[in-house]
Formats: sequence, C-alpha cells, structure tokens
Amino acid sequence: MVNDALPPPEDVPALELVGLTKTFNGTRAADGVTLSVPRGSLLGLVGPNGAGKTTSISMAVGLLRPDSGTARVLGVDMWSDPVAAKRLLGVLPDGLSLPERLTGGELLTYWGGLRGLGRDLVRERAEELLRVLELDGADRRGVLVAEYSTGMRKKIGLATALLHAPRVLVLDEPYEAVDPVSARVLTAILRRFTDGGGTVVVSSHVMALVERLADRVAIIARGRMLADGTLDEVRGPDTALEDTFVRLVGARGIGEEELSWLSS
Repeated sequence: MVNDALPPPEDVPALELVGLTKTFNGTRAADGVTLSVPRGSLLGLVGPNGAGKTTSISMAVGLLRPDSGTARVLGVDMWSDPVAAKRLLGVLPDGLSLPERLTGGELLTYWGGLRGLGRDLVRERAEELLRVLELDGADRRGVLVAEYSTGMRKKIGLATALLHAPRVLVLDEPYEAVDPVSARVLTAILRRFTDGGGTVVVSSHVMALVERLADRVAIIARGRMLADGTLDEVRGPDTALEDTFVRLVGARGIGEEELSWLSS
C-alpha cells in the first residue's frame, strides 16, 4: 500500500518533469518541458489552446510515452518504475473514458479492486466520496455513468483519482462544466488534500481561478515552459496573472478595420 512506503527525503519534489519532448506529425507539441513541483503545493498550469499542457501532463502521469526526457513522482521514475510511480498518483485526465454501464458506486468498487484495496475499505471510501461530491442520490436511483452530465462525470472521475489516497493529484481542467456549488466543494477537497501534505497540479484556462486557487503557477506556450514559481514571482506583486500571461504568450489584437462588417 502507498501509505506504508518509506517517505522520500524532504528535498525530493512531489512531481518533476525533466526535458519532456514529444513530436506529432513533425510538430513539436512538447519541447524539453522541465518543471519541479514542491511537496505540499498547489500548482496551476496555464497556457493557450495547443500550448502542450495536456501532452505534458499525459507524459508526466504515464499515459503518453515521451520521445525523450522523463518524469518522477516523489523521486520514482515514471518510465523505469511505472507501477510504483502510479501508486503515488491520482489522475483526472482530459476526456476521461469511464465504464458507461455502471453506477457511480459500482464504478468505484471496480476501481478499488483494480487498485488492490480491500472490499470494506473501498465501500467506506466510496460512500464518503459519493456523499461529499453529491453523487449519492444518483447512485441510490441506479443512474448509470452513461447518463451522467459532463459535470457529474468530472466529479466521479475525481472520485476515482482520490479513492486510493494518493500523494500527488494531477487534474486536467477539473472545474470545466462544474457548477459553482460543486466547484466550491472541489476547492475544499483540494485545500484539505494540500493541508494534509499532498500536492496538486491543476491545468486551467481560467486565470482568475488559478489566482484564487494556486500558490504556484507555471505558464506553457508552444510546447515550452515560459515561467514557473510562486504566484507573486510569476505575475509580480501588483500585476494580474492574465496580464503576465498575455505578455509572455503574445496575444494578437483585432485591428480597427477587421470585422468592421459586424458593426451596425
């Protein structure tokens, strides 16, 4: 079990990406991505569409093999010892595929069996997760995952990531399509996780969310890491993160004559 493992030395990062590179059809989606995430932190990974966020996250958690480079979870190399590394991880990937013909409770029972957890422990944790994430009512009614809304699928996906009590959470757009009440519950869960010594990496397009949620931020564009550090180190003490993001990424404005036909 994960909790029985000897803890790594204090100076070992929770998650470390080292020179991760991936090319698709001649296009470099990730170009030597390097990032170190300290233990106990909540890092927001931000970037424009096509920046390489999902590619980098997929390589970091073992879903996509890099052309070069590696990733380490609490010092365990993802590609030389993937089983040990993945025991330490809870992952919510973008576009998560789930067994459709199960209820939420059945899915968590199945997931716990795959993780090697005892039946009683799985039942106890599953009931608590379903209740906290407000999925217990649907479970009592026998609602299948196939009938879940997008927001409900995000929540049951998070439950699968949390079920085995990981030390590091990597969540790709976890707040997307989640209503404000559920978003507040999700934030409380992540706060409790980091307060207990866990580490979270969250990717998002929403700068205000990252500013409110994260204590560290990393900006990626064109497959390269442009900046990372504490929130104030990256944005400055008197600058909005969105302004820093636009300056680093280089946003194109709209010329005065462009789309003039939209005006009445």
